[in-house]
Amino acid sequence: MSDLTLTKTTLRAGIWEGLVLGAAATPALSVTHLDKAVEGVTLLPTKENGAWVLTIPIPAEAISDGIQTLLITDTSSGATLDKITLLAGDTLADDLRAEVDLLRAELDMLKRAFRRHCLETEAE
Repeated sequence: MSDLTLTKTTLRAGIWEGLVLGAAATPALSVTHLDKAVEGVTLLPTKENGAWVLTIPIPAEAISDGIQTLLITDTSSGATLDKITLLAGDTLADDLRAEVDLLRAELDMLKRAFRRHCLETEAE
């Protein structure tokens, strides 16, 4: 069990950022994808004591069909602090999230058509 807590703050332009709390000294963290270390990871202190900004560039090889996972681990305790999961490609065609997104889009289309119909019949 790790004393550290990690909270995701943003994922923008292929860069994942999070806030690490609970470390007096620089925490020993590792980020891996398919059991290989991710390059370019940075850990910078903030003005708050015990708070660190973790920045992880998403590697190009992690952007591919299917589900890809990057693990963020506290190397001193071996505990997994968080994971970054990427979903992409044709394998998601039957994914429930894709179906929900499609249903939302269809519902939005129906709402617009219904509102237009109400405006047209109100004018008559």
